[in-house]
Formats: sequence, structure tokens, C-alpha cells
Amino acid sequence: MKTKAKEGRNYLMVMAAAILIANVFTPGYAQVAKQYPPLSEYLMTRDTEIALARSAAPANISSKATIKVLTKSGYEVIHKGDNRFVCIVMRGWAAPTFTQEQFRDLVYDATVRAPICFDPEASRTVMPYYELRSKLGMEGKTPDQIAAAVQAAYIKGELPRRDTVSFAYMWSADQNLGPDIGHWHPHMMVFAPYYNNSMLGSNEPGGALPQVTDDAGTPFTVIVIPVDHSLAVKVQPR
Repeated sequence: MKTKAKEGRNYLMVMAAAILIANVFTPGYAQVAKQYPPLSEYLMTRDTEIALARSAAPANISSKATIKVLTKSGYEVIHKGDNRFVCIVMRGWAAPTFTQEQFRDLVYDATVRAPICFDPEASRTVMPYYELRSKLGMEGKTPDQIAAAVQAAYIKGELPRRDTVSFAYMWSADQNLGPDIGHWHPHMMVFAPYYNNSMLGSNEPGGALPQVTDDAGTPFTVIVIPVDHSLAVKVQPR
């Protein structure tokens, strides 16, 4: 626990320095940034989004989960569940921006549809992070600006602390994770603060073994554990 606490303190110091450097040396970044497609291209019809969100997890979970859909003002609860899971469809704004620079431009891809169903702990500590990223993307912030704002919010305590491991299902057969990924394995998302891939055995990215995919060594680290393709959940039209 002392090691984790030390890592957390060190990371907060590094993040604070990174924010200061970004503010001092990159004031004109937004002037050369790519342009976002119209917000309408990110939105879906309500029934379509509900059905896609529910495909994130097996029916015994998603049928009892709270469902949120994206609106012009952010994610809103459209159905209140009773098992403390929450299912949403993430857009490209959820792409990692700390240690996976090749994914940064996914924020500008309005076709990304990533159904995910957060367990109770992830609903409390992780979902607000993705909702903030979405809000910032909808405001037209660049990937660097999103990263800096998330870091600042975490330092200020405006985002929940990530002190424990939590999980989410991403089992949809109809997910679209971007032009180079498309529909990947159904998989579990493991939110494991400060992990890096060597701690899992340095498994190959994109392979069938557990691997760190997002933001290694930060509070926002994501481990992905692929599951068998036969477990993928097809959308059930409403």
C-alpha cells in the first residue's frame, strides 16, 4: 500500500508539472488542431443507443443496469436499474491520450461506438472520467487539452480517486472501436491504477492475452482481458 501511495503522490507531481508546461509552451495548439465533425454525427436515436448500450454485457447484467444515453448536453439517465451497473455507449472522445498517442485522433472519428457496462465500483470511480472526456470533446477541446483538463480535475479532486481495481464489460458484437480496430474481441476492461504491461508478462498488444492498453503507469490505466468470440452479445432491437 505504501508503494501505491508513493506512486500516486509522484504521479500527481508529474501531472502538475505537465499541466504547467502545456499551459506555458503550447498556447497555440488549438489553432492547428483538426476539426471535429458536427455533433449530430456522434449522436444516435434513443432506442438504437439503448439497445447498443445493453449489448455491452450479458443480459443478466445489462437488463438490470442503469442506461445512460448521449445527448447534446452530455450523458443522461434514460433507464434506472437496480444492480448498480451502468451501461453507456462511449464515443471517440474516450480514446486514451496519455500513453497511446496513436489513438489520439479517434476523438475526431464520429463513427466510434464502444458499448461498455461498468460494475458498481467503476460506475462510481471510472465512469465520471469518461463522462468528463466526452464533455470536453463536445466542447471542441483537442486531445492535449482533454488530457490536461482531466489531469487538473484529478489533482483538484474533481474526479474520484482511483485507489482500487474495478471492471467493465465490453462484449458487444456490434462495437466499432475505430478504423484500425473495428469489432475486436469481446473483452473485460480492468481499471488497475499504475499498472504497466510488464506486470502482466509483457503480453503482445492486440493479442489474445491480458494486456495494458491505455495510459500505463497512471491512475487511469486500463487492462484488457479478451474473452471467447462466442460470448459476444448481439444487439437486440427494441
